[in-house]
Amino acid sequence: MAPLPGFPGSGLAKGLAVTLRTMTKKSVTAQYPDTQPDLAPRTRGVIGLFEENCTVCMLCARECPDWCIYIDSHKETVPAATPGGRDRSRNVLDRFAIDFSLCMYCGICIEVCPFDALFWSPEFEYAETDIRELTHERDKLREWMWTVPAPPALDPAAEEPKEIAAARKTADKLAATQATARPDPQPDAQPGAQPDAQPGAEPDPQTDPKGEES
Repeated sequence: MAPLPGFPGSGLAKGLAVTLRTMTKKSVTAQYPDTQPDLAPRTRGVIGLFEENCTVCMLCARECPDWCIYIDSHKETVPAATPGGRDRSRNVLDRFAIDFSLCMYCGICIEVCPFDALFWSPEFEYAETDIRELTHERDKLREWMWTVPAPPALDPAAEEPKEIAAARKTADKLAATQATARPDPQPDAQPGAQPDAQPGAEPDPQTDPKGEES
């Protein structure tokens, strides 16, 4: 059954009522930039680079859908650590840049990085008048790392990570093995005390005055 039509002009009256109620309430508009917004902990502002963890695997650049990550590197030979060993080669990072005029902040580069070299920072005030300045080089990306918030604390009721549990189990096992292998400490002898004589043993004339010959 279809609802009965309302009185003529009832929709307009309801709209005016909402307008009047809103006009009497205090405004909640934040006057940016005088008032800084309260951002969520996982806000996607800008990407920071922790250069020490980067191994130049190129995984972030290959997975980026916008192709806005530019990486250059070269190989260096590392001498063998032991005599007769084989020299090894390692990648050395020369350039790591992100063009934020192309970035769509999908976060794929951060998710696929296997060495935790990229992090989200909540900073978002990096607008430029020149679009070329939106390409942040490795030095600029390193500066954003200082604005990356600390990770949240673990839930007290959460299960202990497997890595920590395995390390703790190994340490407890090693401590138990060392305690078992350690000999019991002997009591310190008192000054002037003589060792206990064996039952039935004859006294030594040189050590026991009672055993001296008459």
